[in-house]
Amino acid sequence: MTDRPVSGKWLEELDEGVVIQHVIRRTITEADNIGFTTMTMNPAWLHLDADYCERETEFGRPLVNSLLTLGLVVGISVHETTLGTTVANLGFEETVFPAPLFHGDTIRVESEVLRRRASSSRPGQGIVTFEHRAFNQHEQLVCRSVRNALMLARPTDA
Repeated sequence: MTDRPVSGKWLEELDEGVVIQHVIRRTITEADNIGFTTMTMNPAWLHLDADYCERETEFGRPLVNSLLTLGLVVGISVHETTLGTTVANLGFEETVFPAPLFHGDTIRVESEVLRRRASSSRPGQGIVTFEHRAFNQHEQLVCRSVRNALMLARPTDA
């Protein structure tokens, strides 16, 4: 066991139906979007070319890269769900982006525990299914993602 502080929830604290309203919010900048998009080798004009977006798309301006959105959604959730209490991210069942994000938009995130079960093969651990939902500053749903995490049970000495 580590001596580092734990702010995440232990397996036993993640009851089905619990909704966590995350405190951290994040405004996405043009620099965030361009840096992430180029760093991940995505040449899509939809994220990088303002002139193209203005003339050729229904949006009229660059879209925030959806993988940046997903990364922020999960990252914002970590402090109050899994920091210090997760073993591994097991994967995503579903991720959708029902509305676009643009430079200057601010997101807030909430996480709901959909399922929780003890592991049959890993004593002291279990699998939690989270649904993370992100909303822009207009309370419009911009991302919904269902994620499975392998979580630690509360240590007996904690």
